[in-house]
Amino acid sequence: VCSNSLKSVDLKNAEGLLKEEMKLFGSIILDCAMENKVPAGKALAVDREKFSRCVTERLLASGLVEVIDEEVTKPGENGIWVIATGPTTDGVLAEWVKEVSGGLFNFFDAVAPIISADSINMDICYVADRYGIGSGDYINCPMNKEQYEAFWEALVNAEVVEMKDFDRKLLFERCQPIEEIARSGKDAMRYGPLRPVGLPDPKTGKEPYAVVQLRKENVEGTMYNLVGFQTRLKWGEQLRVIRMIPGLENAEILRYGVMHRNSYIDSPRVLDRFLRLKRQPNIFFAGQITGVEGYVESAMTGLYVGLNVARLLEGKEMVEFPKKTMCGALIDYITTAEELKPMYANFGLLGAGKNREKAAERALSEMKSFVERLEYNK
Repeated sequence: VCSNSLKSVDLKNAEGLLKEEMKLFGSIILDCAMENKVPAGKALAVDREKFSRCVTERLLASGLVEVIDEEVTKPGENGIWVIATGPTTDGVLAEWVKEVSGGLFNFFDAVAPIISADSINMDICYVADRYGIGSGDYINCPMNKEQYEAFWEALVNAEVVEMKDFDRKLLFERCQPIEEIARSGKDAMRYGPLRPVGLPDPKTGKEPYAVVQLRKENVEGTMYNLVGFQTRLKWGEQLRVIRMIPGLENAEILRYGVMHRNSYIDSPRVLDRFLRLKRQPNIFFAGQITGVEGYVESAMTGLYVGLNVARLLEGKEMVEFPKKTMCGALIDYITTAEELKPMYANFGLLGAGKNREKAAERALSEMKSFVERLEYNK
């Protein structure tokens, strides 16, 4: 996964609204995320190992899940199946998905490197959160103009790993490799992941020319990831370029950045509004393979499918999330879009314009009423 961040928890942010709606259903994913969060200001970031272990343990402890460690090559004709194999679905199952969906769309995204906390030079770096909002959750590596320009020059000329069928037009905007951002213009990084606004250096009292931010990767704070530094540079080049960052001259890389191809289906054409396969309605799809983009968005589709599978098994009618909620708007988009592109939570789906707070209040109110109706009709 490209980072350990599950994005904002602020209700004024679409990602925050999505989480609040999901909490109304008792989302295991969000419960485990909150239990295993690491400091990240207004964002919800998690210790990946502890978070994934928590989800696994919760599922196994429920007594409702049997784990069968075997490869599935295609779903059966009988029973209910949920295909939630993620964006890197491959092998025989991928061939089956292509067959029933008419093919797979692709996009590329990348993962950021993780470094050892012990290798960060705190004589140069400083702890601060943007605009002072937070409890000292980020380490900042300041750059002056000369350092930034030398770093930019090295980055745009560094060797990258060649990928089969790679196409820059298929890069997903939220996980753009840092070298691709740099190639779009010398100042692009300074107005993107390296923006210094709201991060004055306590040594000078002024904002640096650019800032590389580091965020905790685990609860213990022994590992940090480079915020916004998704990359497909060759490993030797990653080490060389990262060590040009002030304060990281002795950086120890614990996990290198890599790029991967993600696949998704043409959901509007092959799935109904409940995310069932139109040609074989005992099969549901959930997760990023449906065309949503983002960890929480993917979990939301699983929640939606799980809710309706449970209702089917109980002999009840399936239900749709209200379309004026963030959850409902996302489901509506991926099942009705004329030309599906990977989509994450955003207020544009709600037609909110500038009235985001009102849109969030209305969405949350509608979802609360929806949940209450479900409880009443049990």
